[in-house]
Amino acid sequence: MALELPTVLIIPSGIGCSLGGYAGDAIPAARLLAAASGCLITHPNVMNGASLYWSDPRVHYVEGYGLDHFLTGEFLLRPVRTQQVGLLLDAGLDKELRERHLQVAAACKASLGLNIGPVVTTEVPLEIQLHKASSGSSWGELATADSLLKAGKELQDAGATAIAVVTRFPDVVEQGLLDAYLRGEGIDIFAGAEAIISHLLTRFLSLPCAHAPALSLLPLQEVIDPRSAAEELGHTFLPCVLVGLSRAPDLVKLKKEDLPSSFKAREFLSVAEVGALVAPEGALGSEAVLACLERNIPLIVVSNKNVLNVSSQALELKGGQFNDKNQVLYASNYVEAAGLILALRDGINIDSLYRPMPNILQIS
Repeated sequence: MALELPTVLIIPSGIGCSLGGYAGDAIPAARLLAAASGCLITHPNVMNGASLYWSDPRVHYVEGYGLDHFLTGEFLLRPVRTQQVGLLLDAGLDKELRERHLQVAAACKASLGLNIGPVVTTEVPLEIQLHKASSGSSWGELATADSLLKAGKELQDAGATAIAVVTRFPDVVEQGLLDAYLRGEGIDIFAGAEAIISHLLTRFLSLPCAHAPALSLLPLQEVIDPRSAAEELGHTFLPCVLVGLSRAPDLVKLKKEDLPSSFKAREFLSVAEVGALVAPEGALGSEAVLACLERNIPLIVVSNKNVLNVSSQALELKGGQFNDKNQVLYASNYVEAAGLILALRDGINIDSLYRPMPNILQIS
């Protein structure tokens, strides 16, 4: 069997991706790419499916800020057997919502054997606000970020090595947005705010973090897209977050004076080992993608409709090459992307798989 090819899969949240823009509907693609690569590094938006989840030792669950800074070389990833997942609750949760989420935590401890606790509640409600950008993507803000960070630090000081955050989200959103999402026709209006919350905590604490929104129970939807159906299965979105964080790798800050020889082989994953990055066409402007292009890491651009327009054409990624160094490959779907990863993993020349096949370069 060929050596692992550590591969990063990015499907940004809140931009309405046809695959990965809903409730865990990218999990099958992640499973496929994990099988092809032997080692997949991805983020909560890809793996979170509300009450549904998929635990795979080949998949490393890394919050988006941590993933960006892993790819810029500022973090190493250290696989662990288990994390102690602290639970951070928004003071804005009413009694019923609070009890629902505490019951989920107790169930995951009893039924799945996860290490969960302690629980800390913010001093004041976080007051999340949801917005839709002119691009069509979702974003958000919170009125009391300092209260969020203070509660996170309290959990860290109490021994938590990862943090699951539950915040109260508005029940009333712009008319039609939620219905369109449930029909598979719109963006996830909650996702942009969720990303901001987890980014803040990860940046401040350098701990694995992920977020679950708390909402009042929605009325039964008789017509719903299968990609959104996981969100209708229970009272909370917390189970997948607790499972994902339970084995999320540690984020280890890499200082400039540190040398690779100071780390034990295979104890850490570094950006130097990454063999490919998979990202949707149109969503190529992220720090993660640009960092990989700068490092000449092969980029696999997948056709996956979304509301953004930062395309390979906009970045002038022409002729399959970036600055004549970095290979840029194109896939019409994630099945084809898996084939490209297998070829890279086994050292097969990609050009040899297509017709017409380019001639071997001759230097005159």
